[in-house]
Amino acid sequence: MIDRATDCQRGARSGVYPASGLLQASSDKRPGSKFEKTESGIQLFDDDPDPRGWRESLRVVEVNTCRDINMPKHRTQAYDTEYLVIRRGQEFVLRVTFSRPVTPRDKFKLEFLIGASEPVSEATFGTRRRGRWPGRIVESQGSWLLLGITPQADTIVGKFRMYVTIVTTRGLQRTKRDPDTDCYILFNCWNSEDSVYYPDDEGRQEYVLSDVGAIYMGSKETLLSRDWVFGQFDRGILDACIYILDASRMPIRNRGDAIKMVRKGSALINSQDEDGVLVGNWSENFSGGTAPTLWTGSVNILLQYANTGSPVRYGQCWVFAGVFNTFLRCLGIPARVISNFNSAHDNNGNLKIELIFKSDGSADERNTHDSIWNYHCWNEVYMKRPDLPPRLSGWQVVDATPQETSDGLYRCGPASVLAIKEGQVGHSYDAPFIFAEVNSDVHYLTRDKYGNVISVYVDKTLVGRGLFTKHILADTPDEVTSTYKHPEGDGVAVPSAATSPGPTQTYPRIKAFHLCPEGQVELGKDVDLVVEFQSKSDTAQTVKALVTCAVIFYTGVLSNRFKSEAVEITKAQVDDSLAAERVVVKTRAQDYLKKLGFQRFLCFTGRFWTRRSGRAKREADAGALAAPQVSGIQAVGQDMFVNVSFVNTFTFPLHNITLAIEGPRTMTNRKRFYKYARPLPSGRACVLTRAWVCVSASSNLKPPSTGRNPSSRK
Repeated sequence: MIDRATDCQRGARSGVYPASGLLQASSDKRPGSKFEKTESGIQLFDDDPDPRGWRESLRVVEVNTCRDINMPKHRTQAYDTEYLVIRRGQEFVLRVTFSRPVTPRDKFKLEFLIGASEPVSEATFGTRRRGRWPGRIVESQGSWLLLGITPQADTIVGKFRMYVTIVTTRGLQRTKRDPDTDCYILFNCWNSEDSVYYPDDEGRQEYVLSDVGAIYMGSKETLLSRDWVFGQFDRGILDACIYILDASRMPIRNRGDAIKMVRKGSALINSQDEDGVLVGNWSENFSGGTAPTLWTGSVNILLQYANTGSPVRYGQCWVFAGVFNTFLRCLGIPARVISNFNSAHDNNGNLKIELIFKSDGSADERNTHDSIWNYHCWNEVYMKRPDLPPRLSGWQVVDATPQETSDGLYRCGPASVLAIKEGQVGHSYDAPFIFAEVNSDVHYLTRDKYGNVISVYVDKTLVGRGLFTKHILADTPDEVTSTYKHPEGDGVAVPSAATSPGPTQTYPRIKAFHLCPEGQVELGKDVDLVVEFQSKSDTAQTVKALVTCAVIFYTGVLSNRFKSEAVEITKAQVDDSLAAERVVVKTRAQDYLKKLGFQRFLCFTGRFWTRRSGRAKREADAGALAAPQVSGIQAVGQDMFVNVSFVNTFTFPLHNITLAIEGPRTMTNRKRFYKYARPLPSGRACVLTRAWVCVSASSNLKPPSTGRNPSSRK
């Protein structure tokens, strides 16, 4: 349980932040009080009547933000807030009612303020001096005017306070502070002048407006889809995203710059440096928090952080990516989650992965600093890069998972995806690290009896085996590997690492080293590992192998090693030198099930050698439990029951089961714990739970934007 912090003990911070857009809104320190002077020396009056009486003076009676007109046009009607939400670079309208009809001699302006010291953005009317934001009178009827205002395409993103100021014979008459006229201004991917402009409408619908999605895990051969509720339109999420920027004291003036915004965001989603949103945990002990596998979306995480000011426990890469995606889409930046299978972690920046093995074939974990994750999730954002050659604009990699520091903070990107593909690793930001994640060579090393490091084998195809994201407007995976790397052997030059230590020797060819059935492992079933040996020699040869079976974390780190088996393959002298010999190594379910814990990844490492030499190669695959089936009828304005059924299809009982369910704007994250579930008897179904939550009807209840069922997770 995380204790709720007081206002003076929010994380490691205290006090009121002068750069705050939200905190400043409740206590406006700008000139505006009666008779207070502006920087230019002009006196301001809050609704102070002209000495000649109200009949001859002009004053403001009401300001209507016209949410019903503006928000559909700005595609922001899904935000669950009572305030106006608009996108920069696009006109919005306000209806201002005055005390009398406005004449051509009347002069007034609309002022928009954010933070404590940023310049006022204003739209002027009836004066020759033009404000920073263009304004026009759209319609006039009696004593009210419909005014059109267009924020600049590079306007600061955040929450603005609004005033109407009338130029009188005595000075400036400004309206009093009215929180109801506050408005949020977001990035605008529909505006070609905005730095986050996206060129087609389907992409805008998916990468900005879709509030649910899928994150892919497992392996390229066995894609596992985890539904994720981004929930960027849920009540409180927009304020939470702005609070994240405020709490980090990000300067207000930088919040209109998309590059600075996403780079800062990648550091703020993790708690490594600045008490950000999420605490990373890659162990098997999640006491004091929530296991990463139990999160079904970003909403609870962001709301908990905004309400307590303390980092939320716990997250792993897909949780960081999911929450960061919510942050980006909420502010209007096109974003998507990318899953990279066999993702390398280059610890020393030499653009290669060095895996060291002992003479007995086991991994030398003490001296191996690089690693290969079964998969890793990051984000892509779509934006212009004025700091790079124009062709390198478009999709950019950003990563909130804390792995390595960049300019002193745990963050990564933005880095151009095209630059990564073309090997242009000299561009900002963090391109070498990302290039190594998708396109580095794997060097298998060993030490001889004299302690010398020998390069046994170089694998050029293991890393970055496949990159996937959710398809536009469809619940299917979309492979984007070709946007990150050229096919192997196409002759395109890319950066290479320095020559590996020692000579690379030639060994008999291991034709196949894979799981059977190919790429499929069903949890609770025995696993077959197939090894096929092929030699170009026309003489008989014998290859010996030591196959080690282990449970690993998805980051490639060893959790439990449970089996080692020696095998021997003899290829007789035959005329067909391409003929292969095959051996199958069997692993029983009962051997690995008791070692799994929170992990569902099995790693098989083989050490192969002839009389004179050895060769190491590594393969991994994963099995996973199927997600529970969810059924229910979505009905706006009516109470609704959601039935969640889980059937134990294994031959053994399950213990300590937690079910979690969440629906965007319909249902907050709910969990229920069960101690025991019997195995499924032949021909019978066992329902674990049913009709366990009710969504109350209300006028604010809205179905998810894509019409999908709530996501559930076990």
